[in-house]
Amino acid sequence: MNIILGIIIILAAVYFLVKQYDTRMVLIAAGLLMAGIAMDPLSVLDSFAKRMTTGGLIQAICSVMGFAFVMKATKCDQHFIQTVASVIAKARFLLIPAATLATFGINTALPSAAGTAAAVGSIFIPILISAGVHPALSATAVLAGTFGSMLSPGLSHNPFIAKLGGVDVMSVIGVHAHADIIAGVIGALSLTVVAFFMKEHKGYIPEADETEVLIEKPNLLYAIVPLVPLTILVLGSSGLVSALKMGVAQAMIIGCLLALAVTRTSPTKVTKSFFDGMGSAYGNIMGIIIAAAVFVGGMQAIGLVDAFIQTLTTTPSIAKLGGTFGPFLLGLISGSGDAAAFAFNEAVTPHANQFGMEVVNMGSMAALSGAIGRTMSPLAGAAIVCASIAKVNPIELAKRNALGMCIAVVVVYFIF
Repeated sequence: MNIILGIIIILAAVYFLVKQYDTRMVLIAAGLLMAGIAMDPLSVLDSFAKRMTTGGLIQAICSVMGFAFVMKATKCDQHFIQTVASVIAKARFLLIPAATLATFGINTALPSAAGTAAAVGSIFIPILISAGVHPALSATAVLAGTFGSMLSPGLSHNPFIAKLGGVDVMSVIGVHAHADIIAGVIGALSLTVVAFFMKEHKGYIPEADETEVLIEKPNLLYAIVPLVPLTILVLGSSGLVSALKMGVAQAMIIGCLLALAVTRTSPTKVTKSFFDGMGSAYGNIMGIIIAAAVFVGGMQAIGLVDAFIQTLTTTPSIAKLGGTFGPFLLGLISGSGDAAAFAFNEAVTPHANQFGMEVVNMGSMAALSGAIGRTMSPLAGAAIVCASIAKVNPIELAKRNALGMCIAVVVVYFIF
């Protein structure tokens, strides 16, 4: 009975989200209601408290938004946008897929989906919007590339699968690399088709609060500043320049100091802008991520997550089907593809030979499918970050991303 009530509550939550009710209110209310039915309301409050102090997310998201506020205060963002405007105009039809594939590549070096969304989105999304691409489509273009981390040796799934299969990590990546890339290309091309079909690839005129009047003659030195933190992160994380290996927050501070030196803006103004950005990020972005944790906690309390995973792991006859679409669906519903993928790989993947599959293949299939489902979810941290930068509802991103991610997961099923 609890499972049925949980499903009804989830459907109701989706309805209210589509109707543009406050995302945080809807998710927290749904999570509390499910936990209340399960007679375990404290569990979601624990989820709330735990997510409030998620160090990696707070550092990445808050520091990136602080940097974005500094770029706005020093007008470096406007110099950057105007500098690239002429290039954008000449290759407008490639802009959307290029943003997705570039994000995909960067996410390989920066394995955190939310961290990549914050670092890349703060640059790409304003550029796309200034080029006339609809804000929701601009945000989706970045979100669609946030499963490139599947190609990273640092992604937790790859060493886990390697241990199960008794092989090294790079061998695991070699097994699913082609599927990762194909899925990424499908996502980019499908989103481009959606953009043209919805007529959102051009013609959007930003409102006054979304952009400023562009300066007449851009300063190239000012224009370079917004790229500095991302360049540092990519060069450091990829190992190309080991001396530059550092966290997102450190790179953003360096960018702010450079902006201060280059533009000679008042240090007081820069400092205030940075911390205003951090506060805005915590309230508007982390607030939704915290609310999403309450929602997922409610699903766990009422037994939905366990029931779903148990179905996947106790039905050998649908092992391949369940290993592909199970993690995908749970990733879509919960905003995290990790839970189902790890559970499936722990319980079922070691017995892959009994189902006519290799251990590494089955494990890779589950991990990639979960990542694709998460990329389509409006509850994913990366989706929330991108939507917040574009000032749209995360549901709008999910709707535009649905075609590409659904096609991608079907193709993944047949590849493996």
